[in-house]
Amino acid sequence: MSNKNLQVTLANRPTGWVQESDFKIVENDIPKPGPGQVLVKNLYLSLDPYMRGRMNAGPSYAANVAIGQVMVGGTAGEVVESNNPNFKPGDLVIGYFGWQQYGASNGAELRKVDPKLVPLSAYLGAVGMPGLTAWWGLIDIGAPKEGETVVVSAAAGAVGSVVGQIAKIKGCRAVGIAGGKEKCELVVNEFGFDACVDYKGGNLKKDLRAAAPKGIDIYFENVGGVVLETVALQLNPFARIPLCGLISQYNEVRPHGLDNLVMLLINRVKLQGFILGDYATRSDPAMKEITQWVREGKIKYRETIANGIEDAPRAFIGLLKGENIGKQLVKLF
Repeated sequence: MSNKNLQVTLANRPTGWVQESDFKIVENDIPKPGPGQVLVKNLYLSLDPYMRGRMNAGPSYAANVAIGQVMVGGTAGEVVESNNPNFKPGDLVIGYFGWQQYGASNGAELRKVDPKLVPLSAYLGAVGMPGLTAWWGLIDIGAPKEGETVVVSAAAGAVGSVVGQIAKIKGCRAVGIAGGKEKCELVVNEFGFDACVDYKGGNLKKDLRAAAPKGIDIYFENVGGVVLETVALQLNPFARIPLCGLISQYNEVRPHGLDNLVMLLINRVKLQGFILGDYATRSDPAMKEITQWVREGKIKYRETIANGIEDAPRAFIGLLKGENIGKQLVKLF
């Protein structure tokens, strides 16, 4: 094993779009696990849109990354040294070591996983944070009823693709919104949505009305901007909007607001923002159900994988531009 640990740190706070120059790749010694600690070799790094907000200096629901600090992020890896009786070398674990190859921990935030149930990488995707986000947002806030129409933006992404598949399991009509013909075909043909609207096609309002002729009962929001404006015009009375993300606005110096807010009032719409941490103490039922659905093939997933920690900045920028399909990961070794 090499004695060096490659890390990606925050070099600048971006204004507008993130640039690769906003990151710095550094090399440090691999940490030595102290009493009660374990050393984990990170095999996969999860890249997610929320990381863009952590690069800013403004207020957020969690601490921002300091200049010179390792970028935050979920990881899947293998215990290689252990001074903790709860872990042994060879254990596979999910952690939050960020953009680096190795990390030391007292084990409190680590979760052992079984690759015999689902592949290790899936614990960062469909059976991880994105899958749980989809489950809680749709089930707890959306409260889907059989026969309702569920629309989800970023439908080819890690969260959106699972939302639509859960909606189908619950007996709903699932309509995706995605960018490009290839993604829309994937959403319908592989993920099993009833329809998918290409927001880049130039006819979003008309196409969405055709795909959801009975209106929209639940809109799972991932992108914001023009898409949200268009959906708001087609919401049914007492519709619900689980607000998961606003990825189209994260790199905007002046984010786009909701001009037709009055439609939420007229239709008595419930809009609720949420983060997965709200459900941290209640995650077991959702995790058990999603794992079973993946094992049974009721939920399918895709991964876009970059190779090497050095490629993380490029892959992250691509994620923000919608270049990935499914879960964006970085394979570290």
